[in-house]
Amino acid sequence: MSNVDLKKRIKYNKKRRKKKKKTKISIDRDNGVYVALILLVLIGLLLVFTSSSYYALYEQGDLYFFIRKQAMWAVIGLGFMELFARVDYHFLRKFTWPLAGGTLGLLVLVLVIGKEINGAKRWIEVGGLSIQPSEIAKYAVVFILAHIIVKMGKEIKTIKKGIFLPLSIGAIFAVLVLAEKNLSITVVIAMVTYFMIMVAGANIRVLLGLIPVGFLGGLGLIIIEPYRLERLTTYLNPWADQSDSGYQLVHSLMAIGSGGVTGQGLGNSMQKALYMPEPHNDFIFAILAEEFGLLGCIFVIGLFIFLIISAIKVAMKAKDIYGRLLAIGITLVIAIQAIINISVVTGSIPVTGVPLPFISTGGTSLLINLVAMGVLLNIAKQGKKNRIDDEDDVIVRR
Repeated sequence: MSNVDLKKRIKYNKKRRKKKKKTKISIDRDNGVYVALILLVLIGLLLVFTSSSYYALYEQGDLYFFIRKQAMWAVIGLGFMELFARVDYHFLRKFTWPLAGGTLGLLVLVLVIGKEINGAKRWIEVGGLSIQPSEIAKYAVVFILAHIIVKMGKEIKTIKKGIFLPLSIGAIFAVLVLAEKNLSITVVIAMVTYFMIMVAGANIRVLLGLIPVGFLGGLGLIIIEPYRLERLTTYLNPWADQSDSGYQLVHSLMAIGSGGVTGQGLGNSMQKALYMPEPHNDFIFAILAEEFGLLGCIFVIGLFIFLIISAIKVAMKAKDIYGRLLAIGITLVIAIQAIINISVVTGSIPVTGVPLPFISTGGTSLLINLVAMGVLLNIAKQGKKNRIDDEDDVIVRR
């Protein structure tokens, strides 16, 4: 290549970089992640309103009680998402251990002063707002594991540092969450920990050997608690006790069945009319199925799949190993929760309390998930910027 051609190529690439900087959506956000995310949040607001209307009017005397709160948290969450999308994720690494200590403190505090609902202490009341520390714990584990895995380098291949240390950290958080009687989030933390160290390159034979141990441990946790054992037996035959233990699952299946292919139409759900307990929470997907049918369900599931695939692409193109592990961890949290929630609602696994990300009502969950998405968007931004710089280097070398 002649000097004239080289200068032209460099000049062209500089113009292209300036153009990319002006077009914010191409560098400040990953298009796939951003579009799918905004659609899920908007669909979530619509579903919270339609699913909670009867319950809100009956319990609070205000038709807009739940949608007003959810919309407020959505606006706040999207604001924080934009903020964290502009904060270099490497800067956040400095706060790994303060985040760990603060989260552990909240998990202990909730056991002492937490608000008890249905026999479980999961919420801390602060000035009329409810904070759920377990929602923070899921992502705290992701940040901690990404940090220590990068520091250990090739020692990830050893059993002591590559498997025992990360599993021990995950176990500390999981045990504290389990003490809240929150087995579902405990499972999420355990699975995120397991898959993060697997992706990082830990000894695969040892990890595969831990699968039956984890299965037996989970089964043991179910058996020792009568209400968990009841949920398992109900899952096997929910119709046997449809007026008590099988009530919620039966009405969920009825909602899905009555929705058919195209649904009953927006606002026309029967199950939300005080038949299904708190339909705007963990079983909101059933209301989606009833009002928008199979087509609506396929669309929402498709959005989750598109979001997850886009997030995986962000991880693959991340600037460094730390960014890659963060992106993988964030993706795992969202994917595992979505899979568990939809599986529960459709009767594919026993009933357990996992919200559907971005859609189920819940301020803490929505806020924390959106903050995590902001971090993911920054990883995408850094990856794009790094690729542009690499292209310049290639041109110069030529």
